[in-house]
Amino acid sequence: MSDHVLTLNAGSSSIKFALFAVEGDWPRRIAHGLIEEIGGCSRFRAEARGREQELPVVAPDHASAIRSVFDWVDEAFPEIVVAAIGHRVVHGGLAYSAPAIVDANMLAELAALAPLAPLHQPHNLVGVAAAHAAYPSVPQVACFDTAFHRGHQFVNDAYALPRDYYARGLRRFGFHGLSYEFIAHRLRAIDPVLACGRVIVAHLGAGASLCAMKDGRSVASTMGFSALEGLAMATRCGEIDPGLLLYLLDHERMTVAELTRLLYERSGLKGLSGISGDMRTLEESDAPEAKDAIAYFTHRVRMHIGALAATLGGLDALVFTAGIGEHSARVRRDVCSGMNWLGLRLDAEANARGDARIGDPTATAQVLLLATDEEAMIARHTIAVAGVARQSVAA
Repeated sequence: MSDHVLTLNAGSSSIKFALFAVEGDWPRRIAHGLIEEIGGCSRFRAEARGREQELPVVAPDHASAIRSVFDWVDEAFPEIVVAAIGHRVVHGGLAYSAPAIVDANMLAELAALAPLAPLHQPHNLVGVAAAHAAYPSVPQVACFDTAFHRGHQFVNDAYALPRDYYARGLRRFGFHGLSYEFIAHRLRAIDPVLACGRVIVAHLGAGASLCAMKDGRSVASTMGFSALEGLAMATRCGEIDPGLLLYLLDHERMTVAELTRLLYERSGLKGLSGISGDMRTLEESDAPEAKDAIAYFTHRVRMHIGALAATLGGLDALVFTAGIGEHSARVRRDVCSGMNWLGLRLDAEANARGDARIGDPTATAQVLLLATDEEAMIARHTIAVAGVARQSVAA
């Protein structure tokens, strides 16, 4: 029997999972799947050995959903041993700047960070607890979305509040770090010279942010103390005047809970359009509100690209990734429109085809389209931290 690593990414009503063989420099994905609508009419989809399945499942809570994942893995791959389980954890705070094996003290510290990422952190930790209950002897490794951004200069992390707030951890953390870390590795593999340069990666999905990288390291990010700051997202507002929030609390008499729901669940593309937070739905709509929402989204991406380019002192490449970045030629086109001053110019045909290199080859800055793989990054970290022995490729 051979050792394998399982990765889990637990969201508010879904769980993504992937199974990896432990071999070579990068683990090899052999299966993956998703359980959606936990607590409702749950759906279980999985793919293994080139075959897609939709399976019956009863998942009233995350614990039962994860148990269903383990049962499926045991039945589909009876010959393997799950040697370690890696988890995406959105916020590591000040204490955790690298992946680590989970223990009780860590869980308590991470739970205290839940108010900073309410859509993700509590469910990430439920996933850890459910996995531990099912496999108590298997090491659980937490991989943090904030870790890649640690080490920024003070000016890129601090807010202009009294200095002791910064010391207490009220600072910019940045998120989507596992995605950015994977792209940094991928870029180094396909273009080592470019990877050493000034690169902005646009992780555009339901959650969206930009990361400025130099020599493959994070220099600055559009997200901050929480996963609200920066770009507008599917249902999150992005940047907003804090005075407006004070107004809502004081004059509109909103409660903190109501304000939280507004900022996290009712805003962004969904709030701007009044139609949907899904970019695919908005692109299919002829409603002027849908067009306005898309225009706002791409306008803010352009604004932040300019700001991050200033932080980097120029730009050598822009990389699109994640759900919208990888699949919306329209968004990529609109983001790059009018950005000749920064050396960005698309090849329209390459962009429409979704090529890896979609920039005009005569432009001074390159534009790339690269698929991200947070699960592979989690698996790689988990293998290293848990000390899982690698198998030979021929095994």
